[in-house]
Amino acid sequence: MNLLEVRDLSIHFGTRQVVNKASFSLAAGEKLALVGESGSGKTVTAMSCLRLLESARLEGSIQFEGREVLNMQARELQQVRGGEIAVIFQEPMTALNPVLTIGRQIIETLQLHKGLNARDARSAAIAALERVGISEAARRIDSYPHQLSGGQRQRAMIAMALACEPKLLIADEPTTALDVTIRHQILDLLDELRVERGLAVLMITHDLNLVRRFADKVAVMEHGILVEQGPAAALMADPQHPYTQKLVQSRPARDVAEAARGTLLSAEGICVDYPVPIPGIRGWLRKGSFRAVAPASFQLSPGETLGVIGESGSGKTSLALALLNLIPATGTMRLGRDSWTDRKKEQSLRQRLQVVFQDPLSSLSPRLTIEQIVGEGLEIHFPKLTAAERRNRIVAALQDVSLQEAGRVEPLLARYPHEFSGGQRQRIAIARALILRPQVLVLDEPTSALDVTIQQQVLKLLADLQRRYRLAYILVTHDIDVIRAMAHTVMVMKDSQVIESGPLNEILTAPRSAYTRTLISSTAPA
Repeated sequence: MNLLEVRDLSIHFGTRQVVNKASFSLAAGEKLALVGESGSGKTVTAMSCLRLLESARLEGSIQFEGREVLNMQARELQQVRGGEIAVIFQEPMTALNPVLTIGRQIIETLQLHKGLNARDARSAAIAALERVGISEAARRIDSYPHQLSGGQRQRAMIAMALACEPKLLIADEPTTALDVTIRHQILDLLDELRVERGLAVLMITHDLNLVRRFADKVAVMEHGILVEQGPAAALMADPQHPYTQKLVQSRPARDVAEAARGTLLSAEGICVDYPVPIPGIRGWLRKGSFRAVAPASFQLSPGETLGVIGESGSGKTSLALALLNLIPATGTMRLGRDSWTDRKKEQSLRQRLQVVFQDPLSSLSPRLTIEQIVGEGLEIHFPKLTAAERRNRIVAALQDVSLQEAGRVEPLLARYPHEFSGGQRQRIAIARALILRPQVLVLDEPTSALDVTIQQQVLKLLADLQRRYRLAYILVTHDIDVIRAMAHTVMVMKDSQVIESGPLNEILTAPRSAYTRTLISSTAPA
């Protein structure tokens, strides 16, 4: 008997059918990758296995260990959720409770499903965090989600999912926010659990290198239809369906112009320190500090892309936020002749220096429509535009990032962020930043949530815009393939320090540090 058996599953939202008679199976200890572009239906298919789509109408059959999930009562379903089937969600910042520490959230799960007392549950939670590669787990367990980096939050989510030793793990882009070294550690951990416990994994991903390395079987979805499935090695080596062939052949390609001469942005001695409590009586009177970014300096020319790469918690996002004046920092940042020290220039700097955040759902207001979100900056920085002119710019911006339905943007304008897939939300975030035509764009993992074909389109879009407007990019990423495709210069960060920087070719072909060599070698598929 298969652990999970899905037969002729159809999913409807109102009158709209998003999945049409999908069928697949998963045995104990097996790893199935569900692959497809954003909006193809792969996430809703996986979430239906736990009936997590309250507004959806489900038809067909979903059997877990011979039990029909679609007929389960609420109490039985509650025991299955988290205890027997666990989920790693794509966006940990929105899946984790912001008012509870990560430790409290893991402990709650252990007490509910394992019946552990508070002391044993805390020890088990610390062990779970250590196993997924979080350093200083005994200290980090008392951190709130916003106090962790994107990769650390993702690892905390993985720890929570694995803590109760489930039989089936549904992993929605589980390694999207992780650097390559931690990504391999997590995949190795899942392999160990497969051997030890017979853990089965249903993985939703657009990372074909991950599929090649990890999956036993692959199922490919296009517009809600499973167009091809089979053993991973055979399917990836010789795909039969044209859509699968397109996915396999899609890789980031370098197409960038040379940067102009001169200095557009300069940063000198940027340091970031976070306050931390001091244990004991001394902590009553003062706080300690944790250095997230040691002195970092660089210059950026018009049309140049600086790639900032490093593992989770290395300080790369803190550096980006400091440049945007979104967190306290020391040092000097100048855009042309202007700096954040001049209050009169702040609004102008906000328009000229834009950002695309790593987690699109948490950075988009859930109460605003897409038209309001993308157009909000125009109301602030270009208040003299008429309503018609503003809408035309919004439509053009969404067309630039290939966000359309049936070839038209207008049907999407009145929708809210939760009505879009993860990749579609990332494109909305990019459109919101680009619509103001900034001089410098800070890109924090801009393509991490995008499938391979859309990633190519977005990278080409960014390259075209850079060439046309001489845009400068600060590209924060853990994906060396994206660095190869976009960057002119590279800055490598580890443990808050800039350990290496220089031209792209110099860093990638003759890296000076062992850490950089590890990052580069880790990108090669197994």
